[in-house]
Amino acid sequence: MGVHHAGRAKRIGGVLFSSPLNIVLTLLAAWLLLMVVPALVDWGVLRATFSAESAQACRDAGGACWAFIAEKHRLILFGLYPYDEQWRPLVASVLLIGAVVASCMRRFWNRWLALVWAVALTATGVLMWGGVLGLSYVENERWGGLPLTLILATFGMGLAFPLGVLLALGRRSRLPAIKALCVVYIELVRGVPLISLLFMSSVMLPLFLPEGWSMDKLLRAQIAIILFAAAYLAELVRGGLQAIPKGQYEGADSLGLSYWQQMRLIVLPQALKIIIAPLVSMFILVFKDTSLVVIIGLFDLTQSAKASLADAAWPGYSVEAYLFIAAIYFVFCYAMSRYSQSLERQLRTGRER
Repeated sequence: MGVHHAGRAKRIGGVLFSSPLNIVLTLLAAWLLLMVVPALVDWGVLRATFSAESAQACRDAGGACWAFIAEKHRLILFGLYPYDEQWRPLVASVLLIGAVVASCMRRFWNRWLALVWAVALTATGVLMWGGVLGLSYVENERWGGLPLTLILATFGMGLAFPLGVLLALGRRSRLPAIKALCVVYIELVRGVPLISLLFMSSVMLPLFLPEGWSMDKLLRAQIAIILFAAAYLAELVRGGLQAIPKGQYEGADSLGLSYWQQMRLIVLPQALKIIIAPLVSMFILVFKDTSLVVIIGLFDLTQSAKASLADAAWPGYSVEAYLFIAAIYFVFCYAMSRYSQSLERQLRTGRER
């Protein structure tokens, strides 16, 4: 064990001090850490206020006011959802996270996983909307905070993934009409930012609906996220399909498999394994991009944090509020990143031989 640590330390030292430029950069980074870290610890821990009855106590301490987070955490996490009913979005969030965690475990990769998701999504809808089982009805205009972020990200990626796979297959199709339609869709959506799609879904989409029809703001935002994510996923999947050796297709043909059997049983599993890392990066991107719905008036996690700052009794604590939601985003994104690395190691086969 000692030899292992000594070898690791030697490799790290060789990287940090391998050249004059690396030596300068290492010393500069060490100097920045010595300047920044002690100041952050002093502000965020040593002089911080974790419990206070008023904002004045925080100002007197001079450090971070985590008491503000303790006072406003329910508004930040659940937005405008009725205060006495906030256990419902809490349970709904736990159910969604639990379904995602179950999906990440290989022993649950069977037909029962679909049932788990059906139960989780149904329970989430019942809890969030209510109106049944003695639960009061809550319109989705009052949804907000972390549950709304999880719903947008979960439904967005869940529905965008099969659409993205179909678009990737369509772009590689030998039928000119299907290929042209897929190419136009992918390039058009990838050529505009998500903000533009959100504005169009909020302003333009209702104009194309039949007279007398209406679509709430949340559903319009969800459609925009699905369409945006599907275009990018299509290109990731297409890259994985192009990496599959031609012999795999020929072998599938020799077995007499149909096109869809080839894709489902042989080609797509290998292609998806190749693109695990960029696929998870796309999941992380969509999860973070849900914060853009703030521009069309939805109370996601970012907007809820902004709303908590409007209290005149607790002014000037935006740093603490945004650090709090940044920590939430970091926990979810870091967990997804670590999972992708673990999954790559588990699925690694003889490619490196």
